[in-house]
Amino acid sequence: MKTKKLAIVAIFAASLCLIAPFSIPIGPVPITLATFGVYLIGSFFDTKTSLLIILIYILLGAMGLPVFSNYYGGITRIVGPTGGYIIGYIFCVIIESLLIKLFKNKKWSYPVSMFFGTLFIYLFGTTWFLFQMNETYTIGKALALCVIPFLPGDSIKIVIATMITILCKKRLESVFEPNNKETEGE
Repeated sequence: MKTKKLAIVAIFAASLCLIAPFSIPIGPVPITLATFGVYLIGSFFDTKTSLLIILIYILLGAMGLPVFSNYYGGITRIVGPTGGYIIGYIFCVIIESLLIKLFKNKKWSYPVSMFFGTLFIYLFGTTWFLFQMNETYTIGKALALCVIPFLPGDSIKIVIATMITILCKKRLESVFEPNNKETEGE
C-alpha cells in the first residue's frame, strides 16, 4: 500500500474513532455519529479500503479504546446486545462501495447505496440484538426500539453524506490516482 493511501486510511479510521463515541442515549441502542462516518467511508473508497478502515476501527474498539458509543470500548461491546450494529458497519461499507462501483459513481447511487447499507446494519444489528436478549423482546418491540427511532436521523445523515461525497470525492480520488508519472512511484 502506498504511503499516501496508508495515511488516508489512518486518517479516516482515526476520524471515525473520534466521531463515533458522540451519542445520545434513547434506549438500548444510542444515536451516534458512527453511521455518518461509515456512509462517508463507503462512498469515498473502494470495497477493500472501506473494509480496512472499518476493521481498524472495530479492532481498536475491541482492544479497549473508547471509540464506541458513549466512549466505551472492549470486546464486550461487540459481543453484547448492540454489537451487531457495529459489525453491521462491515456489511454497510461492502454493499455501499460495491453499489457505487456498479453504477459508476452516478450521483443517485450514493444515497441509494447508503440506504441499502443501512438496511444491512439494521438487519444484522437487530437480529443480533434479538439473539442476545433471549426472547426478552419480540421482533416488533426490537424494531420499535432499535430501528424506527433511527430512521429520521439516518435519513438526514444520508442526505448530508451524499452532499459531502458529491463535493469531495473527485478531490479524494486524485490522492489515490496520480495524474502524472512522477508521483506514481511514491
